[in-house]
Amino acid sequence: MAISDLHAESRPEPRRVGRRGFLQAAAVGAAAPVIATACPFSTASAAPAASAAAAGTWQHAIGAPRGSDIAVAVGREQEARFGLLFKKLPAFAPPDELLGTLARSMTDPRPPGQGPSDHDRWDNPDITAGYTFFGQFIDHDITRDTTPLPAQQTDPHGLKNFDTPMFDLGSVYGRGPDVDPQLYDPARPGYLLVDEHDGLHDLPRAADGTAYVGDPRNDENLVIAQLHVAFLRFHNVLMDEGRGFAEAQRLTTWHYQWLIVQEFLPRICGPKLVDGLFALGTKIPWYRPKNRNRPMMPIEFSVAAYRFGHSMVRPEYEMNDADTGPVFAHPGDPRDDLRGSRPVPANYKADWTYFFDVPGRPRPAGLNLARLVDTSLAMPLHDLPATVVSRDSKPLFTDLAERNLLRGKRLGLAAGQDVAKALMQRPLSNAELGLTDPRWQGKAPLWFYVLKEAELSQGGRRLGPTGGALVAGTLLTLLFLDPTSYVHVKPRWTPSTTPFTVGHFLQRAGCA
Repeated sequence: MAISDLHAESRPEPRRVGRRGFLQAAAVGAAAPVIATACPFSTASAAPAASAAAAGTWQHAIGAPRGSDIAVAVGREQEARFGLLFKKLPAFAPPDELLGTLARSMTDPRPPGQGPSDHDRWDNPDITAGYTFFGQFIDHDITRDTTPLPAQQTDPHGLKNFDTPMFDLGSVYGRGPDVDPQLYDPARPGYLLVDEHDGLHDLPRAADGTAYVGDPRNDENLVIAQLHVAFLRFHNVLMDEGRGFAEAQRLTTWHYQWLIVQEFLPRICGPKLVDGLFALGTKIPWYRPKNRNRPMMPIEFSVAAYRFGHSMVRPEYEMNDADTGPVFAHPGDPRDDLRGSRPVPANYKADWTYFFDVPGRPRPAGLNLARLVDTSLAMPLHDLPATVVSRDSKPLFTDLAERNLLRGKRLGLAAGQDVAKALMQRPLSNAELGLTDPRWQGKAPLWFYVLKEAELSQGGRRLGPTGGALVAGTLLTLLFLDPTSYVHVKPRWTPSTTPFTVGHFLQRAGCA
């Protein structure tokens, strides 16, 4: 059985298998400036502060993550904050012009509408749109960089000073109440601070509207800002139930980790693949960091595979029954857009039934579905506004797809087919991928390959075998390498009520 065989719909109980057995089963199947990106749902580092950026800006992935250039700047064998999974594979460096042409072919021509386009050919019937932002939240949690600026300047490649990637909700708790007291309610010890205005709950903010938050990227758009608030309120509910701060923090974190394993990954990667990799624990063969106490973040994951979420972004989101907002406002559209770093406007209060299935609540007619995981990105992502990409940038690239493709080349990523082979998959040919220009030399960029593989093998409803292995393998390994995660609790820990979904989480937090 190959990894691709682990994409069946059924989800049997996980069972322990050996590393050799898994490999044998899988084998049966067939020097330029770094380009940063800007959009929800890709890996980038956060500024080391519990504050926000200037109002109206999107922080996600704007700066090149410190240390992501390790393969080209230090060596392909090196591991520190980042590192390569497949160190022996050659870097793939097609002409920039070819990458630009490919990026322009990835444009969805539909402009933002007045309401979500239900059941059009880009909608994914299996994944509601809230998981796009839940995935973004996960990314921010494991890529925080709280290293002080002087230390960053003396260690630009992240070789010594960097945060260990863990699912510890550092974006919520910061460095704790003693070091980051601005995140906590001074009137109620142990409680996280939540603001209330205009009939909604919001992040606590300074007078100029910037948020007090453990990771400023969680205030870059109005959806993730309100999702972050749900975590604050979930913790506070546990405090209301009589738990101490440490227990409330631990249980909030474990419920979050449970949602990653039981909800997010099965939807994105397929339940059978997730169960098979979960059974391996820290023995997933392609991700074996040299330093298990400070595991590197795989470049193949952060620069390519996890950027699958860019294709899931809608041009617009229906926030509630009355108001729909575009991701970015464009000329001719008078509506306010969903950029954050400001108090949440009353008309953009999130009705979470438009983003997730909430128990006991019917799906609204305007339910936001995620877009299919494919090679077609929403129109607003092909012309990022000046608040995302400064027009003073040289060279200037405002097309997110082009930025992703160029960045993969600059950081030394291997070709998609080479990575698929390393994962013991039958690689898709360029003819199958639709890349006919001979200058590709029979290879494809890894990010494009992951998207096209999902489109061809899964109809875009989830990742294919290569992308799924990279995403699930990375996140599960990081979870198992954390000795404080719920997977190590004996006897086995589960939420007090199961099933426990994001919808249940939001209800428990008092948000839905």
